[in-house]
Amino acid sequence: MRARWRLLAALMLPLLAACDPAPQSGAPVGPGNTGAINLDNRPFQLHVPRSYDPATKAPLVVLLHGYQSNPARQEGYFKLAAESDRRGFLYAMPDGTKDQRGHQFWNASEACCDFYGAGVDDSSYLSRLIDAVKAAYSVDPGRVYLVGHSNGGYMAYRMACDHATQITAIVSLAGAAATHAERCKPERPVRVLQIHGTADQTILFEGGSNGGQPYPSAAASLDFWRRHNGCGDQADTSSAPLDLDSSLPGAETAVTTYLAGCRDAGRVELWSIKEGGHIPALSANFAPAVIDFLYRP
Repeated sequence: MRARWRLLAALMLPLLAACDPAPQSGAPVGPGNTGAINLDNRPFQLHVPRSYDPATKAPLVVLLHGYQSNPARQEGYFKLAAESDRRGFLYAMPDGTKDQRGHQFWNASEACCDFYGAGVDDSSYLSRLIDAVKAAYSVDPGRVYLVGHSNGGYMAYRMACDHATQITAIVSLAGAAATHAERCKPERPVRVLQIHGTADQTILFEGGSNGGQPYPSAAASLDFWRRHNGCGDQADTSSAPLDLDSSLPGAETAVTTYLAGCRDAGRVELWSIKEGGHIPALSANFAPAVIDFLYRP
């Protein structure tokens, strides 16, 4: 229980403050604009890059916010919209549902974050969201990506388990994989990037529990996907460290890659932010580095 309330408190920090979402509209969202698209009475925001051309298939990135957050705040933190315009990907920003306390959440795993037992099927909803964007826009089905923070990171892992045929790669910042790995039966490899602060006191780098429900460590989360993707256990640590947290000195983030033997380019990576917390002070390097990972063949 104590871990649960640490999660609540951490995600209320003003670091995630940003402008309100764009108003809902029934009109198609044109290039260079952001607007709402209704789906199952749960509208989601879609940003269409300025360069979008229906004759060319574009990648799709889906942003999954943290517990008690929302798409505008999460975008204000991750700053992926500018990358959407620069790199040319469609960018969907859905909302979780509200729990009894009015906090938005994703029903991702036993540990996070359907704390009041609503049982909402977010996995099916997000699968239909991907299909809805594909139906209305020209999407490259081999370049569909999910990026999530905390509860959103858990949800990205859940989607990779449930809908691997729709998803090419996921990025989780301070999330964790399925509590019960035996229930995760992905139909194909999914590339995975886990980013995690070693000093995270909300979702512990070494694993822990929320409300009595355990969740795996960052290393264990990655290990399941390494084995599923057919990657060997030889870690490549030759990549230069990254500077992802502007509050920490130097290039504080170590990069560990598992690539040898991976099926279908199913590489997995762990970016460990030394002394980083649950909500790192993300540097300007974060968004480009994340998209570089997603775009890597």
